[in-house]
Amino acid sequence: MSYEKGYVTFNYSDIIFSYYFDDDCLCAKMVRDHCLVYVHSGEYLLKEGDRTVTVGPGQCVFIRRDNRINMVKKPGKEEPFRGIFMLLKRNFLREVYQRFEKRELPSDIRKPSQSVILLPETPEIKGLFLSMIPYFDSAVQPSEEIMQLKLLEGVYALLHTDQSFFPTLFDFTEPWKIDILDFLNENYMYDLTLEEIASFTGRSLSTFKRDFKKVSDLSPEKWLIRRRLEAAREMLHQTDKSVSDVSAEVGFKNLSHFSAAFKRQFGKSPRSSGQ
Repeated sequence: MSYEKGYVTFNYSDIIFSYYFDDDCLCAKMVRDHCLVYVHSGEYLLKEGDRTVTVGPGQCVFIRRDNRINMVKKPGKEEPFRGIFMLLKRNFLREVYQRFEKRELPSDIRKPSQSVILLPETPEIKGLFLSMIPYFDSAVQPSEEIMQLKLLEGVYALLHTDQSFFPTLFDFTEPWKIDILDFLNENYMYDLTLEEIASFTGRSLSTFKRDFKKVSDLSPEKWLIRRRLEAAREMLHQTDKSVSDVSAEVGFKNLSHFSAAFKRQFGKSPRSSGQ
């Protein structure tokens, strides 16, 4: 269970029940696992590149893993945002895959090109999530066995909705190697560990460190700090955003840390830099 201002979540065996009570909640994150999201009240907006998908009450969306998505959770006029998030992790999907006979698996099916897919309201998907709605208003914690069955039901609901989910869900290969600096320039503002960055670029941690030395004389940590500071200086010159907003937007958690690092890098404070 997690409590923050205007925000409550309950995590039951990789099924998360989320409440947002206050203003819109915006986050930008790397999606590490396939996710099936059902909106019970409010709205869920997902932006992938120039494309935005809006998920309203009673609708369900699939989000593919290993992608960066901007997400906005919007409470309704008189009710909070309430959503159910099912995390379909690799180990669980491997176990499900073992249930199939080879003859049951379709061949020559292509994966969908989009990472965010608004799903039709099929009886399987609707029935799955309606069966979990009572847990929003119940003090009774569902058992792990029940939640595991719901995860399994979610997988079969996807497979019955569209066969293209077969190669999507049961692809256990690691991501292809991608250019390290291209990835970091697009994602420097996110709070990712080196292990996560290595994974998202298709490398082991040791391979990532070795490859990084080929493209920079700095350590990955120092490269990220410098990249964030350079982005912050540009924002302060070109926008009217406050120092606090800029600091958070480029990925610094602590304003005083940001100010000290900025002064060391550029010889003046961020406030004077924006003037």
